[in-house]
Amino acid sequence: MTTHNLQHIAFIMDGNRRWAKQHSLPIAAGHKKGAETLVNIAKAAKNAGIKYMTIYAFSTENWSRDINEVNALMNLLRSYLDSGFKELQENDVKIFFIGERYMLAEDIVQKMQKIEQETADNKSVTLCVALSYGGRQEIVAATRKIAQKVKEGTLNIDAITTEEFASNLYTRDIPDPDLMIRTSGEYRLSNYLPWQTAYSEFYFSKTLWPDFDEKELTSIIKEYTRRERRYGKS
Repeated sequence: MTTHNLQHIAFIMDGNRRWAKQHSLPIAAGHKKGAETLVNIAKAAKNAGIKYMTIYAFSTENWSRDINEVNALMNLLRSYLDSGFKELQENDVKIFFIGERYMLAEDIVQKMQKIEQETADNKSVTLCVALSYGGRQEIVAATRKIAQKVKEGTLNIDAITTEEFASNLYTRDIPDPDLMIRTSGEYRLSNYLPWQTAYSEFYFSKTLWPDFDEKELTSIIKEYTRRERRYGKS
């Protein structure tokens, strides 16, 4: 499949809870099915020649959900960190995490670091997992880093450019998303990559994430190739 200039797709994987309710299943079952979809879509992205994929796995706002659901999500995360990402590792996928790690349990952070180390040399696809992530929080954190540099005298205030700012974000080592896909029929960013998606193309799918598949991804990529990206130019 030709993807033209499409290097990086960002996903908001929405609809796990609604999928579970539609199937009269516990919410945790929806999240489990959604995690399985992630593995399938990551492999499909690799087959389509996509080099980068960023997913919104858990936001800073999600911590305010029902404690039982949060605990179930954290336990599912533990399971996938132990074995669920193995298939992606075997498919030459590099995995790294962005977000507020201090909010996560220590054993989870250690598992994240282990996966990052084990997949560091993989090259086919880079999967960036936004976990305990908030876009505004990321911008504030970057601003603090820059302010500290200015305070220490290692950065002149006149040298603060968009490029300098971007180099202090969590995503500094990967290109900005060309395309952002949100599933489940919602039409908002929800504090997800607000800086990085400034010139991204957007696609909103009515499909609930657990039902999202390679066929729909292929259709969206074809739609993307028909768009003309102007980057703010007329």
